[in-house]
Amino acid sequence: MRKTMTKTASEAGNSEAKGVPIPAPGEGKRGESGHLGYLLRQAGAANRLRMERALADLGVTPPQFVVMTMIGAYPGVSNADLARLAVLTPQTVSVIVGNLDKAAIIERQPHPVHGRIQNIALTQAGKALLAQCRERVQQNEARLRAALTEAEEQVIRRWLVALAVEENGAGDRSPE
Repeated sequence: MRKTMTKTASEAGNSEAKGVPIPAPGEGKRGESGHLGYLLRQAGAANRLRMERALADLGVTPPQFVVMTMIGAYPGVSNADLARLAVLTPQTVSVIVGNLDKAAIIERQPHPVHGRIQNIALTQAGKALLAQCRERVQQNEARLRAALTEAEEQVIRRWLVALAVEENGAGDRSPE
């Protein structure tokens, strides 16, 4: 079991709550008795940190990886659709796409019908970089699945998808 951090709330910058120990991840409200939403956020932050570390020497951030993945899966996608697919703001996607374009990871081509829309696709260099990123991400994914049976993994996947579908207003579908 992990040790509880020795900082108190006052040492952590909260002068009103003196002497209250701050629990380490996995303990107190940061553990199994915590709110599910908080635990999802905590797990997401831990996973993002692992992803940042895994991709850092390739010069790729997790949001860039997501954008490249979606461009690879849906070639010709527009910025607006890419923002929806990557669950990022249009402004963030615009900056990411601009940086990927400057690095020759993607190429933009005018939409055949709509003049203001540009279709985006990975270049050969982009495909090669995405393949390198995927190897590292797959190692992280294997780590996430390590303690799960296939059945447990499917339950978790269905639950996470159901949360996303419900949030996006796609109805009250329950996982199948």
